[in-house]
Amino acid sequence: MKKFVTILLIFLSAFTCGFGYSNKIEPNNFYQVYLNDELLGTIKSKKALEDYIDKNGEYYKRKFGVNRIYSPKGLLIKKATTYDNTVSSVSSIYKKISKKADFTILGYEFKIKKTTEDNKIESQSVYVLKKKTFSDAIETLINTFVGNDKYQAYIDDTQVKIESTGENIQSVYVNEDITVKKTNIPVTSPIYIDHNDLAHYLLYGNNQNASIYEVKAGDTIESVAFNNKISPEEVLLSNTDLTGKNNLLYPGQKLKISETNPQIGIVEESYVVKDIESQFGIEERYDNNVAMGQDKVVQEGVSGLDRVSQKVKKINGTIVYVDPQGKVVLKDPVNKIIVKGNKYIPEVGSTSSWGWPTDSGWTMSSGYVWRTNPVTHRRELHGGLDISGTGYGSKIYATNNGTVQEANYHYSFGNHVIINHNNGYLTLYGHMSRIAVKKGDVVARGQVIGYVGMTGVATGPHVHYEIWKGCNYCRIDPMTMYR
Repeated sequence: MKKFVTILLIFLSAFTCGFGYSNKIEPNNFYQVYLNDELLGTIKSKKALEDYIDKNGEYYKRKFGVNRIYSPKGLLIKKATTYDNTVSSVSSIYKKISKKADFTILGYEFKIKKTTEDNKIESQSVYVLKKKTFSDAIETLINTFVGNDKYQAYIDDTQVKIESTGENIQSVYVNEDITVKKTNIPVTSPIYIDHNDLAHYLLYGNNQNASIYEVKAGDTIESVAFNNKISPEEVLLSNTDLTGKNNLLYPGQKLKISETNPQIGIVEESYVVKDIESQFGIEERYDNNVAMGQDKVVQEGVSGLDRVSQKVKKINGTIVYVDPQGKVVLKDPVNKIIVKGNKYIPEVGSTSSWGWPTDSGWTMSSGYVWRTNPVTHRRELHGGLDISGTGYGSKIYATNNGTVQEANYHYSFGNHVIINHNNGYLTLYGHMSRIAVKKGDVVARGQVIGYVGMTGVATGPHVHYEIWKGCNYCRIDPMTMYR
């Protein structure tokens, strides 16, 4: 019994010495590093990693002119209490991060929201270090499309009051919804420092390469543009030494050729008063004493003159909507009178005398040119004339005698009429609000065949007018028939 008590006392003494007086074990306060929810390791100091990232970012500091480099997006450094003493070095964690993600700098993200052809919202991001870079780029585009002097007069409220003819800007704005936020930007993203570089991107998109065209004898700005599948306006934008579409070119002259691909739309809304020649009509008189085919002009036509006022909307320099406000006839046109044999409407149209498809007071909103479609934003040949300004519901006329080949609806042309003139030519009249003829009708030049509208794919009321030579859809420039 005495022996048992002694052993028990020795055990208790050992227990007391071993546990009652030993050092207490404390947990560690470390940091776990996650990248997009993946654990990369544990480190002792969050600040040490952040400072290491900044220290190793000297190249990007110099490139962008910034003072600090930050962690990648998706990196989380979370405090953790643990009894595990295992930690990674800051340099090893840095290497893991650099293989998986881009480090960042502090700047601004401008998000441009666009509505697509099928009415979906798409957005793209533009990164800058300073907000002013973006606003200066927008101002550069405004000066490009609107004109520096015109825009400054609008800003300063010093536009000349219209007494007879002239133009006053009523509003200038960006067409898209644009938001901005301060954010960390990956260093490998396109980050704009110079506003001119950003303006160039907003004008040309990712199509940054320009080809060089050497002018040949007989070239004009319009022919160079057409043969290179761009618009005359695009030639002028890329060649700032040219001041207008009528500038003379010389053989050997070098011109930059580049397609624009605007990332935003600069909208200009103006009130315009201008004098426009009104096309004279063609009056046909029939004489049974004159042999058929022996036409005789007894009175030459003389163009009239109208003073028209309009509200005009342009996006990136292209007219998309014309709202007529009034018209004053300054000079009446004089009809051209042709005496023809036999008193009936021939189904065969003239090949040398063409009428005009609208009333006077019109504006040519687009010609037979290569352009970016203002609705679909696709590069295309605009295969006819867009004639605006006579107003919704105004009359559309057959431009020559012929037979109505088609009078119905098309997804793009909307309500439209096609006339076969039985002389090797056909004409198309699109976007009508209402059709006034039917298939098989024989129509005379100057006869009403429909009314101006904006059915199909159109930004505003106008008639889309095409002339085809030889076959359906063999389009030619309609203006060649009026020169």
